Amino acid sequence: MIHNPILPGFNPDPCICRKKGDFYVAVSSFEWMPGVPVYHSRDLENWELMTHILTDETKVDLRRLPTGQGIWAPCLSYCEQDDLFYLVYGSVIPNGTNIDNFLITAKDIMGPWSEPVYLQSNGFDASLFHDDDGRKWLVSLEWERREGYQKPGGICLAEYSLKHKALTGYPKRIWPGGTKRGWVEGPHLYKHEGRYYLLCAEGGTGYHHCTTVARGDSVWGPYEADPAGPVISSYLTDGEEIRTKAAENLNYYNPGVRIQKSGHASLTSTPNGKWYAVHLCARPFLPELRCTLGRETSIVEMMWTEDGWLRKKNGSPLPEDECEASGIPLTPLPGLPERDDFDHPVLGLGYYAPRHMPETFADTSTRRGWLRLRGQEVLDSMDRVSVLARKLTSFYMTLTTKMDFTPEVYQHTAGIVLYYDNLNYLYLRKYYSETLGQPALSIVHSERGAVRELTETRVPVSDQPIIMRLVIDGHRTHFEWGYGEDCQRIGEDFDTTRFSDEYCGEFTGTLAGVACVDGVFRRKYADFDFFELKNMEDK
Repeated sequence: MIHNPILPGFNPDPCICRKKGDFYVAVSSFEWMPGVPVYHSRDLENWELMTHILTDETKVDLRRLPTGQGIWAPCLSYCEQDDLFYLVYGSVIPNGTNIDNFLITAKDIMGPWSEPVYLQSNGFDASLFHDDDGRKWLVSLEWERREGYQKPGGICLAEYSLKHKALTGYPKRIWPGGTKRGWVEGPHLYKHEGRYYLLCAEGGTGYHHCTTVARGDSVWGPYEADPAGPVISSYLTDGEEIRTKAAENLNYYNPGVRIQKSGHASLTSTPNGKWYAVHLCARPFLPELRCTLGRETSIVEMMWTEDGWLRKKNGSPLPEDECEASGIPLTPLPGLPERDDFDHPVLGLGYYAPRHMPETFADTSTRRGWLRLRGQEVLDSMDRVSVLARKLTSFYMTLTTKMDFTPEVYQHTAGIVLYYDNLNYLYLRKYYSETLGQPALSIVHSERGAVRELTETRVPVSDQPIIMRLVIDGHRTHFEWGYGEDCQRIGEDFDTTRFSDEYCGEFTGTLAGVACVDGVFRRKYADFDFFELKNMEDK
């Protein structure tokens, strides 16, 4: 059996494709760099983070973007006729109302990737379909702003010309959605036994989320909705908040399932003839219904009915804790290491930074066996902050590091951080205290943009390497520190659930990492001997 979610933590909007016996899933990265993580599997059960596609800041400008903007719902596909991987991605700037969509290609999933080709700015969640006659079609959500029209809009279609590297005409509406849930988005187009199928998300990306299917005899339609309703959803009944953001209301929580928010799916077949869909999901803290880990990725087995509809194989649209295995021989793959001693001259996979590539401020070659972070702006900045973090994947985790840092003025700080975004974070920092006349530790807490230094946590420290630890124990989170392995607590318990989409107001996820600030010359650095992020849930 395959255990869900297959990609725990901040891994939303999955798009799956297959090249021969290799499966690849790309997920959204929003304002985080490197962009578009790609996971690889040979059996649909064991997955590894393999690469990131967007790594060049000159081609992906995320500067000063608010949380939740940036790279939405990338579409990764493989065309056997061309022997090429295609990636369609959109760069969203505030509120999703402005977006530029681009197309890049590569012979190998590891790159190099081609120069971006501009597609359109009509809407988001753009997806490329390769028809069996060699033609290519782009489907996307049209962002509608006019009064009296469906908001945010319907699904549009346009043909893409390989020869001219451009759409051949204006996108045209082909589908308004098939439920009362509204917010039809995330379209993917498929062809099966001569018919065209639209796989869409509806209901908003919250608790009323779902996956729906429509089909037509022509790529232009007309399309008809599956009479059975959503094929994947954590909540089975359509609500009344048609085409409004109220569809994300917590009232649509289903206490009968562990996995919530199920929707936004994409489809693949296996070499042995089975069909699977990967879909977005989330696991909330109870009773708060807050998803600190963000939106994740699960998998379910699908089937085609005799009358030509796509359905979950077990007959129920509800998400599954366990999914039937593919029948392909298992191929174990390496996960991210719990501990990184920074023994390699290049930063390893799995580290992310907001809005800029980590390599612009982090290196592992200057001081052998250490990570060096160059301090930049304060953590509540929306531009150049030196935060290097990894995704939380469990409700019970510890982050431990040893830091060597000598602050000279109060604007020099460094330490460890629990980071949802620039408005919501916890920061255990070492800094120079003018009050004490020496280095000290204290906790800084930013909650919905209100930044507080918790002065009661201030403690003087000497200029020697310090062990710092972040402990996430379910609902409660706290910090520890010490000069050796015996650490002591510092500060109070904090509410883990507040670092979540539901509390912070966006739809990304929470990360844990290290940080450095230089509020004077942007050149003061901190060194970290190791980075250890442990999952304590099963230990």
